[in-house]
Amino acid sequence: MANPILVTGAAGRVGAVGRTVTELLLKQGKAVRAMVRNEDERAQALRDMGAEVVVGNLLDLDSMHRVIAGCETMYFLMSVSDAYLAATVNAAAVAKHHGVKAFINMSQMTLSQMSITETTASPQQKLHWLAEQALNWSGLPVVHVRPTVLLEGFFLILTPDSVRESNQIRLPFGEGKTSPVAVKDVARVVAALLANPQPHIGKIYHLTGPQSENMHFFAQEYSKALGRTITFQDIPVEPWRDGLLERGFPVHLVHHLATMADLHRAGRYDRMSDDVLTLTGQGPLSVQEFVRKNAATFTASAKAA
Repeated sequence: MANPILVTGAAGRVGAVGRTVTELLLKQGKAVRAMVRNEDERAQALRDMGAEVVVGNLLDLDSMHRVIAGCETMYFLMSVSDAYLAATVNAAAVAKHHGVKAFINMSQMTLSQMSITETTASPQQKLHWLAEQALNWSGLPVVHVRPTVLLEGFFLILTPDSVRESNQIRLPFGEGKTSPVAVKDVARVVAALLANPQPHIGKIYHLTGPQSENMHFFAQEYSKALGRTITFQDIPVEPWRDGLLERGFPVHLVHHLATMADLHRAGRYDRMSDDVLTLTGQGPLSVQEFVRKNAATFTASAKAA
């Protein structure tokens, strides 16, 4: 392929950002190089879509040369990990060596409220902030994309059990407002930036859903989508955190999620942006539409199935 667009993190589950970006670009007729960690059925599925699949490790310099060489535009994504900063710098160093002309970086919205003197208790958010600084220092042509909390990555994982079992959303968010965004909307923005990156170099985009409201409002949206009454029950952060550890969530990830809960309680996720609409010409999915699309997951019969 001549100058394919590189997508890292492409082997995520169906509906994950990297995989969805790959699908969208291929549908536009773009040449895509999809980086995966392992050669498995997910890699084969990407190949079947038409992507060039390359196995690599963001922490391994040799494999990153193989992954990046020949690509002028790339999308960098890594899931929550204590190796996040090292992976970012590794990818950036190799990208600079190969003359990458556009580096689209997946970050997170919390960073807009962080600085050299203002941080959070989340080790992941600190790594994200440092990674953005390193990318800016690198001189690479970077675009930072900062979505707020993801509907699939948070609400679809952490609310269905209690909604199925007790018709309650049980989260430690207090009265704080939030504006969750769907993965598909984030992916549409990233695909648009990758398809025509030059006008966006040096910019930062903040991605939110269409509403910033508290969880009582969103419980009503769940109710409308599911056709039964769903309520919001605020819970303390610590027992919720302990429950995540008991479920086998990694400690680094749990620290991150617990900080997200604290920041929600403090109103730090009460943010709104029109960037999804501006960059793609289509507004973002609402929580009600999202829950309706995933109704089976929130319904008791789904657990028994």
